[in-house]
Amino acid sequence: MGKNTKTANVSRRELLGAAAMGVAVPYFIPSGVLAAPGRVGPNDKINVALIGANGQGNYDLGEVLQYPDVVARAVCDVAEARRNKTIADKCKDAKGYHDYREVLARKDIDAVIIATSPHWHAKMCVDAAEAGKDFYCEKPMTLHLAESLAVKRAAEKHQRVTQVGTQVHASKNFHKIVDVIRCGALGPISTVRCFHVLNQGKKGIGQAPDTDPPKGVDWDFWLGPAPKRPFNELLFRDSYHHPSFMISGGWTPGMAPHVIDLPFWALELGVPPMTSSAGGRYVIEDCGDAYDFHQVTWQYPKFTLTWWTSLINNYAYNTVLQASTKAVGRRRGIFFHGLKGTLIADYDYLSIWPEGEKVLDDFKPEDAPQSVPDSPGHHREWLDCIRSRSQPSCNVSYHHKLDAAIALSMLSLELGRSIRYDPVAEKIIGDPEASRRARPVYREPWKFPDQYVPEL
Repeated sequence: MGKNTKTANVSRRELLGAAAMGVAVPYFIPSGVLAAPGRVGPNDKINVALIGANGQGNYDLGEVLQYPDVVARAVCDVAEARRNKTIADKCKDAKGYHDYREVLARKDIDAVIIATSPHWHAKMCVDAAEAGKDFYCEKPMTLHLAESLAVKRAAEKHQRVTQVGTQVHASKNFHKIVDVIRCGALGPISTVRCFHVLNQGKKGIGQAPDTDPPKGVDWDFWLGPAPKRPFNELLFRDSYHHPSFMISGGWTPGMAPHVIDLPFWALELGVPPMTSSAGGRYVIEDCGDAYDFHQVTWQYPKFTLTWWTSLINNYAYNTVLQASTKAVGRRRGIFFHGLKGTLIADYDYLSIWPEGEKVLDDFKPEDAPQSVPDSPGHHREWLDCIRSRSQPSCNVSYHHKLDAAIALSMLSLELGRSIRYDPVAEKIIGDPEASRRARPVYREPWKFPDQYVPEL
């Protein structure tokens, strides 16, 4: 994956301290820096477990099981039918579990995939780290600032190999865009605009009544640390429907991790010092309760990053991104605005628009020198690092920076005001109410891991 000689004599403490301040650090930390227990032998299988056996979790499990050095030992889900189907379809010798804590207690499990609904992610990541398990966590990593800090600090303390499920991070297109941005061809970049739009229409995801949960579903355990609420079939269904409900944070935590990952990576951004956001539920009338429009501004010294998500208009981005004009399907994009030109990007799209015909001197993306190592694939990268005890490129210490930015945007939306943050001290500045609300109150008997975040 490429050798980085600059860090050969750098201590782990120095690396992690630099990361906390938003300073660029290598994406693959040498094994001598991250010496950790639980090494998988060169001829050993990597024993994995899945926690959350629905659409995305089954996809992740399938991705790791394509490799002969991986075996699934356990599948956990509070819905009996889901876990049984996953075992039958993908790993017939795996044992099924209802309670994830029983999985973490197994000494033969090396690593876990956490793909539950988002409100569980932080608690499960911390518990996995404390149990000595490496983990792959689907996005959003967390929903609250204190949760993001807790996951980062727990993973660092217990020296876990981690990867967050922003799979496009490993794509050749994203890697090439990072190369183009870092080579300086666009000149100074003062603004990046990111978006996700999906016109669901006034009816949104539709209506479904609150009911008793079906047989074989432990709804109370599904809710876990979240506030108690009735079962709803659409909320329970899958990750497309979760963002229509605030229990999962809406579409900003749902999609922004994929999209804003690119500017955070290419520009090596830290947690933003100032976050402002606005939005609400303007048009949609479905059984959900999340916003249908949300706009965010993250302010840095001499740089602005923006995000917006809309479920009620496609903003003509089908034309900009050369997509079909006949459908109103999902659109995503990132606009890097530099002094010499604008780079427009999507998962598999890259286009440069010069500020004048000769400004870029016929620059082509392939002219940019490689700045980051190639990836063998997002899941394979994690598996390789479990063996080497190095860190994948989207480990939680890296991903925390954009995860915290998203959490701050949700806090700003909730409070209706801007939030100032000190990324070095890792504390909110001058707003006791915001500091208090940045730490979720878990429903009994679940406890927030306060030991990792004594104060904000």
